[in-house]
Amino acid sequence: MQIHVVQPGQSLFGIAQAYSTTTERIIEANQIENPQRLVIGQALVIPITGSFYWVQQGDTLSAIAQRFGLSANTLAQINGINTNSPLAVGTRLYIPPMQKRNAEVNIYIEPTGNSVSQELLDEARNVGRYLTYLAPFSYEARRDGSLDPLPVEGIPEVAEQAGVSLMMVVSNLENGQFSGELGRAILQSTAVQDVLLENIVEEARRIGSVSDIHFDFEFLPGDQRQAYNNFLRRAVNYLHGEDFLVSTALAPKTSAEQAGQWYEAHDYRAHGEIVDFSVLMTYEWGYSGGPPMPVSPIPQVEEVIQYALTEMPANKIMMGQNLYGYDWTLPFVQGGQYARAVSPQRAIEIAQTNNAVIEYDYTAQAPHFNYVDNEGKAHKVWFEDARSIQAKFNLMKRLNLRGISYWKLGFPFPQNWLLIGENFNVVKH
Repeated sequence: MQIHVVQPGQSLFGIAQAYSTTTERIIEANQIENPQRLVIGQALVIPITGSFYWVQQGDTLSAIAQRFGLSANTLAQINGINTNSPLAVGTRLYIPPMQKRNAEVNIYIEPTGNSVSQELLDEARNVGRYLTYLAPFSYEARRDGSLDPLPVEGIPEVAEQAGVSLMMVVSNLENGQFSGELGRAILQSTAVQDVLLENIVEEARRIGSVSDIHFDFEFLPGDQRQAYNNFLRRAVNYLHGEDFLVSTALAPKTSAEQAGQWYEAHDYRAHGEIVDFSVLMTYEWGYSGGPPMPVSPIPQVEEVIQYALTEMPANKIMMGQNLYGYDWTLPFVQGGQYARAVSPQRAIEIAQTNNAVIEYDYTAQAPHFNYVDNEGKAHKVWFEDARSIQAKFNLMKRLNLRGISYWKLGFPFPQNWLLIGENFNVVKH
């Protein structure tokens, strides 16, 4: 698998020839709507076995080999060249496929209204081979321990067909918002907790295919930190006895004492000791109500994970990842118009329609572009592409994390799933 960035004057036919493949395969892999209008700066996944590298000024065989985890002798043998001969600039070298490692992959699926749309079910079916878990979001816990019903019709069947486990998400959402007071009411009453846990097990048995119970309790008051830890201990003791794993979602912290109601009750060390694994919500630095910036810039993502590694083992950490970007109208005004979420596919369409050139921020490891709409309004778009997601996969492998968890299904990103298959053996339970 190769990532190619479109340069001025390049055509799909020429790109296909350079990689000894066909335009049809590239179109299919990237789901390109208009093959005649590539965007300058657009990243394409080239569906070939292994990859190619073109020798640049100053390259040596040993340096190239080291970059790809090979010996100079192996690279020379594969390409039929003499290790002692100088490399000519522009020489195309074949690089064999990288070694895969095991990883778990989760994606949240959020039904709206009273049913699950066929579109969501189809998308879940399309990516099922790349998933360990599919996580319906969410069953809302109530103050009496009951659960608000969630439409899941069709989801268990799709999961079973793809060999995917369901992750049953239980949240403290109330009236569309995470409620600290709802969380307090549950965490302060063991009687309510007992009812809640019984209802969780009953619903998990009803829908079937559930292997993990996932607690997403957010915006808890800071004084509920120990109460939340105690609840999780009780939940794990009960749910393990019913043969379920238990996981949690954690706000992106960089220190144990990070202030703010989103952070204070989330105790990384305790979660690392109590539950089977946690999803770190390492995204939303760039968000709909904030100024334009990458949604998950890699330095900030790594800072959170590096802190987490001081509190819990790597095999309990799922890195959170957005499947969307944002389109901001400029100039940005705090509290004014909100940015709209866009899929990677939609971002490319916007760039194409407006003749924008896609740039890449190598510090944040994120693509972006500017354009002016038909009404003369300026826009800034930050999104994800094959380069940015491969950077996250490299981080996962370097830090030996358990896996990755996506928010959320419904934002088409075909390159992501091809690269999952290229980098990982997806664990199935």
